[in-house]
Amino acid sequence: MTSYNPKEWFSFIFQVSKADTIRKLFPMMIFIGIYSGAIGYLEIVYWDLPKDSYVKNISVMHSMLGFVISLLLAYRTNTAYDRWWEGRRLWGGLVNSSRNLAIKLSVILKDESDRTYFRKIIPGYASILQKHLTDSDTAKQLFDDVDLEIDHHKHRPNQVAKMLFHKVNDLYVSKKITGDQLIIINAELQSFTDICGACERIKNTPIPYSYSAFIKKFIFIYVLTLPFAYVFILGYFVIPVVVFIFYVLASLELIAEEIEDPFGTDDNDLPTKKIAENIKKHIEELI
Repeated sequence: MTSYNPKEWFSFIFQVSKADTIRKLFPMMIFIGIYSGAIGYLEIVYWDLPKDSYVKNISVMHSMLGFVISLLLAYRTNTAYDRWWEGRRLWGGLVNSSRNLAIKLSVILKDESDRTYFRKIIPGYASILQKHLTDSDTAKQLFDDVDLEIDHHKHRPNQVAKMLFHKVNDLYVSKKITGDQLIIINAELQSFTDICGACERIKNTPIPYSYSAFIKKFIFIYVLTLPFAYVFILGYFVIPVVVFIFYVLASLELIAEEIEDPFGTDDNDLPTKKIAENIKKHIEELI
């Protein structure tokens, strides 16, 4: 995730970052510019259409559809941001659950070996979940002194959650914790799996294909018809104008595409790896 100061206006205006959509859209912008120039040449020079040509009235269609496309893009962007923000809330919940579990265990447990185990395994769940959501390979040994024999063909976060609960149950059987204490820490243990399931729901349920495909086609056709009408008003200045309109509309769709899956490695995705590292740091301070 890109860190920035929202008050630095000039850096936003003049700096082109890796997350800037102009990098991805530049080839298409070149094509739109050439296409607009070709339409302008045909209408002004080759066909020599008069100023009162009916082709000029195509702008009426743009006025009517401009409101529709703005509603579609606003809904598309808001929906994508809601998914991004929900993902951030879920990982914030994982931070809180990890801290609460560590605080309770730090008071309950007296055996140093048990404290050491949870000092490693609690942040291990966050690390496994981060790698699970980004589809990256998970090492069998995440931390020193804790070997996690993970079956890569099975659900990895569930395996770590099972190890957590298995350890807690062993503590109960060996009389190191009471039944009431088991109930107290059960809420945090259960929340780990709940958070994992909610993150998987976001990741595995993209925006419906038909909706996303329709917006892309709508933007493309809308932009391709712009030069026909506005060349009578703007002349060859229609080239930069149409290119800029395409850049704005297509950028909104690209931004929505990027943030609707907040658990990837794009510049605007959530810093899940950093959050997992912070969880490890806080747990080591608490236990």
